[in-house]
Amino acid sequence: MSDTKTVKYEQEIPDVLQAMARVNETMEGYGLDRRLHHLVQLRASQINRCSFCVKMHTKEARQDGETNERLDRLVVWDEVEDFKPSERAALAWTEALTTLDPKVDLAPLRAGLHEHFSDQEIGVLTAAIAMINLWNRMGISAHRHA
Repeated sequence: MSDTKTVKYEQEIPDVLQAMARVNETMEGYGLDRRLHHLVQLRASQINRCSFCVKMHTKEARQDGETNERLDRLVVWDEVEDFKPSERAALAWTEALTTLDPKVDLAPLRAGLHEHFSDQEIGVLTAAIAMINLWNRMGISAHRHA
């Protein structure tokens, strides 16, 4: 018989969650465009199938002025013309760092990023992708089939 009880992370490791939140707050200080940050968070959450995070980041994106049309087509961003070249580069990077397919050559993706972003911006974008993947895994482990 399997144990279906979920761990309440907010009760068991509140200091870890607070530290994770502080990382997000620190990243905001680097000025990554909020709409781009929302797209990255939402796309990673879609890939990871974190329903809690998809709902939250969709709502936040709308609050910051993102359109329903673009949010509806984010799942097929590479098949539509709704996204700027800089957003497309960031979304390709997001997918590569979320799926971690060993066959994907990251060099062309990094080159694409350098066409639109500084090294510092690429650093904070990469940290944002890493953090949303961490949050997704925490959320999925607590909410899926709970």
